Amino acid sequence: MADIARLTEVIEPEASALGFDLVRVKMMPSEAGDGGMALQIMAEDPATGQLVIDQCAALSRRVSDAIDALEEQGEVLVEGAYHLEVSSPGIDRPLTRRKDFANWAGHEVKISLDAKVEGHRNIRGILAGIEGETVTVEDRKAGALAFPFDTIHAAKLVLTDELIAATQPLDTSGAEDIVEDDEEEKAED
Repeated sequence: MADIARLTEVIEPEASALGFDLVRVKMMPSEAGDGGMALQIMAEDPATGQLVIDQCAALSRRVSDAIDALEEQGEVLVEGAYHLEVSSPGIDRPLTRRKDFANWAGHEVKISLDAKVEGHRNIRGILAGIEGETVTVEDRKAGALAFPFDTIHAAKLVLTDELIAATQPLDTSGAEDIVEDDEEEKAED
């Protein structure tokens, strides 16, 4: 289907050229409902931890051009039709890199492992962090669980009030131009 490692090799320099950090590259069923596949790319601007629409569009154009150029040379990166989806990781972001487990320590996470650790394959609790190759989570039921980073199948932040408070607003430019109607004006209408 698609070699994610090879796609990452192609996509990462394009993201870096724009000053972005690549968060995840994944093939998944398309949300278009057409039965096709989507090449999902999540990236972030290190300054904000997010991407705005113009940044997504710029990365999409660069990646599309890079893939097209390689396909013109005969390399097939993705077999069959697919959609290219470029997005920001969002507040309840996936945790994919070692630095994510350091940066988001203290927040609630959901983690699924490739194999059971101390009888647990699915872990939910407060991320204590990462030390070397070992991730530690204060699981709600099991207490402190430590496991190797490489055993993580999927991990993401859980949307909580604490996470919302700790997350920078994406873009507040123009917010000062918002005009609110007075209740009196509404009553007059």
